[in-house]
Amino acid sequence: MPGWFGKSATETQITHGQRLWLYIFAGIVMALLLAPTLIVIPMSFSDSQYLEFPPREWSLRWYENYFGSVEWMQATATSLKAGLFTMLVATPVGTLAAYGLHTARVAFVRATFALLITPMMVPVVLIAIGAFYAYVQMDILYTLTGLVMAHTVMALPLVLIVIGSALKSFDMDLEQAARSLGAPRWQAFLTITLPQIRFAVVTSALLAFLTSFDEVVVAMFISGGDNATLTRNMFNSLRDQIDPTIAAISTIMIVVTTLMMVLAQVFGKRRTGG
Repeated sequence: MPGWFGKSATETQITHGQRLWLYIFAGIVMALLLAPTLIVIPMSFSDSQYLEFPPREWSLRWYENYFGSVEWMQATATSLKAGLFTMLVATPVGTLAAYGLHTARVAFVRATFALLITPMMVPVVLIAIGAFYAYVQMDILYTLTGLVMAHTVMALPLVLIVIGSALKSFDMDLEQAARSLGAPRWQAFLTITLPQIRFAVVTSALLAFLTSFDEVVVAMFISGGDNATLTRNMFNSLRDQIDPTIAAISTIMIVVTTLMMVLAQVFGKRRTGG
C-alpha cells in the first residue's frame, strides 16, 4: 500500500497519495448517488403492502403485479416506442446538424449551435407548457407523434454535443481526400467519416433513447390515455397511493439503463481496439 501511494497518478508526477483527498471525495459523491438505488432495489422484493426498508419478508409479488397489469404493460410499450422513435429521429438529425456545423465556415455557426442546444438550458417545465399549448392547436395532444416530437427536441442537444466532440477529434483531411478522388460528399461522409465516429453515434443514440424513456415532466403535460408513458403512470401512482410496484419498475429501469450503457462501452472498446 505505501508503494501504491508513492506511485505517479498522472504524467505530471502527482502521486496517488497526494490525490487521496480527491479519491475520498469521489467515493463520498458516488456513495450519495448510489444510496437511493441501493435502497430501492431491496424494497422491490418486499412482501409488505407499503414501501418498506429493509424488507421483513421477501417476495416477487410486485414484479408479478407489474407484469400482470394491462395498464402498466401498455404504459411500458408506449415508453419503449417513444424512446425508439425518438432515437431514430434525434440521432440522424443531430448527427447531420453536428456535421454541418463542424464543416460550415460561416460567422453564425456558434449562434446556431447555441440555439440548437437551448432545450438543455431552458427549464423543462417551460418546454412542457409550450408543447401543451402548441399541441392543442395542432390537435396532437396525448398522441405518440407529439410525444416523440417533444422528446426529440430534448434529445437533440445531447446528440449534438456528443457527435460534435467526436468530429473535433476526427481528421477531416481523410474525407477531403476521398472527395478529391471523386467521391460525392454524402458518400465520403458515409464511408469515411461515419465509421470513424460510430461509437459516438451509438452513444448518442442510447442517450436519446434514455432521455425519452426516463422523461416525466413533459410526459405529464402531453401524454395520457392510451399513450400515457411509464414514468407518468409512476408519478401518478406515487401521488395517489404508495404502491410498491413502483419500486419493482424502478429496479427494472435501473437494470435496463445500466445494461445499455455497459453494452455501449463494451461495443466502443471493441470497435476502437481498446
